[in-house]
Amino acid sequence: MDIRIGNGYDVHALAEGLPLWLGGLKIESPVGCIAHSDGDVAIHALCDAILGALALGDIGKHFPDNSDEFKGIDSKILLRRVMKLVRERGWEVSNADITIALQRPKLAPYIISMRECLAEVMGISSDRVSVKATTTEKLGFVGRGEGCEVYAVVLVNRL
Repeated sequence: MDIRIGNGYDVHALAEGLPLWLGGLKIESPVGCIAHSDGDVAIHALCDAILGALALGDIGKHFPDNSDEFKGIDSKILLRRVMKLVRERGWEVSNADITIALQRPKLAPYIISMRECLAEVMGISSDRVSVKATTTEKLGFVGRGEGCEVYAVVLVNRL
């Protein structure tokens, strides 16, 4: 069996008045991520994990943040393109595990919908996608409400 592991990490600063997109969903929040795209830090970390598993570089290599093509883009489109690269090379995502660190708002009401959304975009079943949320107990930039960070790990297998 040919398998590989990839990990991804992304962080975005938060600012008032911007939409907050996480795991493909628009989250009710007074703050959102400052970004070139829609700022979905969870999808960005997931894309990095998937690309890393296949040694294909990172999200910035494939979708540069200085390109007008990607300005304001829905990150689900980026994830679909990453999955296309994976499948063109004869691989499939076996499972994904994502941890979102955000002080507020609480994400528990959104977790199941995030899992379902990400699974649908990736073309896999939702029981293969884990999304967890945590605070940092008011420590660091996340705890002060200045940013959001996400860690993602994926396992891919050759078809």
